Amino acid sequence: MSSVSIECVAEGCRIGESPVWDDREGALLYVDITGRKVCRWSPVTRQAQAIALDAPVSSVALRQSGGYVITLGTRFAALKWKEELVTTIAQVDKDKANTRFNDGKVDPAGRYFAGTMAEEIRPAVLERRQGSLYTLLPDLSVVKHFGQVDISNGLDWSLDHRTFFYIDSLSYSVDAFDYDLQTGKIGNRRNIYKLEKEESIPDGMCIDTEGKLWVACYDGGRVIRLDPETGKRLQTVKLPVDKTTSCCFGGKDYSEMFVTSASDGMDKEWLSRQPQAGGIFKITGLGVKGVPPYPFAG
Repeated sequence: MSSVSIECVAEGCRIGESPVWDDREGALLYVDITGRKVCRWSPVTRQAQAIALDAPVSSVALRQSGGYVITLGTRFAALKWKEELVTTIAQVDKDKANTRFNDGKVDPAGRYFAGTMAEEIRPAVLERRQGSLYTLLPDLSVVKHFGQVDISNGLDWSLDHRTFFYIDSLSYSVDAFDYDLQTGKIGNRRNIYKLEKEESIPDGMCIDTEGKLWVACYDGGRVIRLDPETGKRLQTVKLPVDKTTSCCFGGKDYSEMFVTSASDGMDKEWLSRQPQAGGIFKITGLGVKGVPPYPFAG
């Protein structure tokens, strides 16, 4: 085993989320949901630039035609970075007053999957089963897959593109669906991993080139590596903060892992013990590489 090292590369998020490596810019994108901003961190300058937005922004993805797509409040939207220009593409949950988007990711065919949740009263406390899972198609139409979701969260696809992995956080489990790449349809939901008490709440997720899943554990202060075939946990990497929210691979060869975290819901005493809460962490030496993110095809 190579030795794993962890470094805090950026600070200051209230709820850091949705890390994604932008190879075009050689930079890490992420969002601060309650801070209402999209950030881009450069390993060259070691600085993060940010664009402030008018609503909670919960995920960001690359766009094939340039710029980015984001989930903003209950909207799918396009973001042009240089111009700081946001354009609404589509709105969801029109019949609900108190929901917002949460995590989102683009599938191997260029469709943008993202789910919703009720607005939180405080972290992980909310009206149950108000969320849904949606897809923004390349023709800019929206498909709803299912409702009755508590906190729509981590998502990714198997290396053969035949399985969709999904987390509804308050089920404390990682689920798998059969996945049809041609149509984007999902079915045959099943549980592949139940979190243990000390792992706490499953949040964001990504896959490595060996087909193993990495799950960030909110309030668990760790990322765990799972084998979706056997349902076994293979590895635990602990971080110096409790509220680890999501993870992705990045860097030149996708051998570095980036982990986002949150500080919302922590009192002064807790924050004094974990001054890096809300930071972005870079983990090296894991000995595995990640799959580059897919761009939205619309």
